[in-house]
Amino acid sequence: MQNSVTTVDHPLVQHKLTLMRDKDTALPEFRRLLREISLLLAYEVTRHLELKTVTVETPVSEAELPVLAQPEPCFITILRAGNGLLDGMLDLIPAASVGHVGLYRDPSTLEAVEYYYKVPQDMNRRLAIVVDPMLATGHTAVAALELLKRDNAGALSFVCLVAAPEGIKTLQDAHPDVPIFTAAVDERLNEKGYIVPGLGDAGDRIFGTK
Repeated sequence: MQNSVTTVDHPLVQHKLTLMRDKDTALPEFRRLLREISLLLAYEVTRHLELKTVTVETPVSEAELPVLAQPEPCFITILRAGNGLLDGMLDLIPAASVGHVGLYRDPSTLEAVEYYYKVPQDMNRRLAIVVDPMLATGHTAVAALELLKRDNAGALSFVCLVAAPEGIKTLQDAHPDVPIFTAAVDERLNEKGYIVPGLGDAGDRIFGTK
């Protein structure tokens, strides 16, 4: 069964993403917008978390009220650009654990190469939300998900700011069970593997390295 693609088309998400796309948006503003969008994306990807009922004594009376039925989700960031999505998501779920997957895209083959891997041990008990700003060729996302499944991750979701149709297809073909959440599906990839119109190199724009 092919995984679903959810485009988070909330007006605030779309407005902030347009501001991020502008090449003249300064570094502090870019980071602020990214933090705000990532929080809104986190709301969407956690929409269907299971709840259970507990007894709570309010200032007025005792009540049966909902809380999360399982431990908080964990966030798995694909280094380095994925770190830019963490702040907003951790604002929403401060008790979430965080894993890091270090992968870089070989410039000649566009394939993902692993250089670092450290994730929570109890991923099988949590929703693992994999974050990376761009889903371009899809090779990095596919490689990260393969590593997580190797370690018996339970439910998995993938969250990005912008996706290319080519990357969506690659991820769907390799991991049909992993839903994709994105703020936008753009036109295509160019000859260098960048998303068009995209927003440039997300890592460079987040960390001011270009």
